[in-house]
Amino acid sequence: MPDTVTAALPAVFISDLHLSEDEPETVDAFLDFLDGPARDAASLFILGDLFEYWAGDDDLDTPFNAGIAGALRRLADRGVQIHFMTGNRDLLAGESFARASGARLLADPSRVDFGECAAPILLSHGDALCTDDVAYQAYRRQVRDPEWQRGFLSQPLAARKAFIEGLRQKSEMAKREKALDIMDVNADAVATLLRSCGYPMLIHGHTHRPARHEHRVDGRSCVRWVLSDWHGAASWLRFDGREVTTNGAIAR
Repeated sequence: MPDTVTAALPAVFISDLHLSEDEPETVDAFLDFLDGPARDAASLFILGDLFEYWAGDDDLDTPFNAGIAGALRRLADRGVQIHFMTGNRDLLAGESFARASGARLLADPSRVDFGECAAPILLSHGDALCTDDVAYQAYRRQVRDPEWQRGFLSQPLAARKAFIEGLRQKSEMAKREKALDIMDVNADAVATLLRSCGYPMLIHGHTHRPARHEHRVDGRSCVRWVLSDWHGAASWLRFDGREVTTNGAIAR
């Protein structure tokens, strides 16, 4: 079973913002979101790839990174519970980032318990479900290995950033050569996860294919929401314990 966290309602979910200094409009949209819809929620869940990349918590001194962490901290100080799950781009965000931003780190996957207010929800970044992409899954296992991470983080920050920039370029080239369905979730992987967790509603990101899906698993109906990236428009999903609503960027 996945880790379980408790949270208050209403809850708002976002992912795949890929924030960077190169995309000021997306940054502005995020800051507006924190000052609007996020403030009206009791809980905010960030399901990975908040940043375009994160080279390590020692990069918190960078003004851009410090500014984003500070904006989240101000929201947390207002009483909003912030939960942060790392994605494939910011998997090295750790305890120092969590303290600076006022966020609680989530394992992937995690189960959210809202008490008697609503049924539990299962959360994931989503990349672990893309099992048809064998090369990516091998890479994912490598970079999430604690020993690999310790070795990588022992290198100078500048060297880490250069390495990540090279990976980003290779990743973009690889995407152009892969079939689109390989980069989407695998139906059997989704069914296995839902079955092992008691057939909950699942929310994830990563694929940049926002939609609402219905799955039949062992005769049970399960809903899967895929969050949108923020390239071009801000996007979020809201759950009040009774229904799920979106701001219009996620197809129903």
